[in-house]
Amino acid sequence: MNFDFSDDQKFLKGEARKFLEANSPLGRARGVLENPAKGYDADLWKAVAGQGWLGAAIPEEFGGLGLGHLELCVIAEELGRAVAPIPFASTVYFLAEAIMLAGSDEQKADLLPKIAAGEIIGAIATSEGPGATTAATLQATVTDGKLTGVKIPVTDGDIADVALVLAKEGGKPGLFLVDLAGEGVAREAVKTLDPTRDAAKLVFKDAPARRVGAAGAGMELVEQVFDRAAVLIAFEQCGGSDRCLEMAKDYALERYAFGRVIASYQAIKHKLADMYVKNELARSNAYYGAWALNTNAPELPVAASAARIAASEAYWFSSKENIQTHGGIGFTWEMDCHLFYRRSRQLSLVAGAPRVWKERLVSHLERRNAAAA
Repeated sequence: MNFDFSDDQKFLKGEARKFLEANSPLGRARGVLENPAKGYDADLWKAVAGQGWLGAAIPEEFGGLGLGHLELCVIAEELGRAVAPIPFASTVYFLAEAIMLAGSDEQKADLLPKIAAGEIIGAIATSEGPGATTAATLQATVTDGKLTGVKIPVTDGDIADVALVLAKEGGKPGLFLVDLAGEGVAREAVKTLDPTRDAAKLVFKDAPARRVGAAGAGMELVEQVFDRAAVLIAFEQCGGSDRCLEMAKDYALERYAFGRVIASYQAIKHKLADMYVKNELARSNAYYGAWALNTNAPELPVAASAARIAASEAYWFSSKENIQTHGGIGFTWEMDCHLFYRRSRQLSLVAGAPRVWKERLVSHLERRNAAAA
């Protein structure tokens, strides 16, 4: 079984890197970080839309490129490497995937072309505060097509046009589309460690809501969407963690201490080796997840959970050790190390904390083993 990308996919990866190196240097992320009111880099968003990346996995009949999820994975990796300050994940990994998975024909015809063209920004709102959201703890409700409740934090919630909201209808969880510019919606910006990715508190009071998928199937649909998003986010994390390793290695080879480059010291070698091992483990799991996602394999829940856990650990570790390798200067605002550390923390929480995914992985494995017994 070959888990590697094809030559065409590798070519796309190379072209994506060239494009982002030219159009999204780290100064782009720093510009949003120093001016959080921007929310995201609008010019970069338009440029990415112009490349067709937003519609990479969207069928051609809905204005997309119809390439598939493997192509989306290689694009995600390069976006992670560039720490791109755009709402790509919220719009493509969550909104587009949910609509393609369970949206009605009308919803697909309405939203997918707009997503592919970069005309709308999406968000997913499931969390209602600390802890995992479950059917038992869900407080938001929909009655007669009107949504009432509070969601916090919502990544890109302050800049999104449309949100997917998890709420109860008739006592059962459902997933609903809400126009965030419509009536009954209030937004409040939320400060996070990574201002290059916007976050907000959304308050709904009788806001019009349209159901996505079958009634009462909200939790199952959210899990399916999160499995898909977890694989794509894992590639973003792999891109970021690989860039951290490169930065640490390059600095270690040029920084002298006591008459020698610091890369010659065993302590630095061990740091770099540990980063490499974690990065390769994360990449192996991400590739397995990409195969499962692209083939819609039954193993997707297990593969997505493993990819999510390994990639979150690798990116956090690499971003932390990158700062440590740079020493005292690595902690300064002027260095770019903190941009990756911030993003590693943000990505590790955006689709549920690693602890939640570890529990999901164990649950899936237990069910699989029980079925095989």
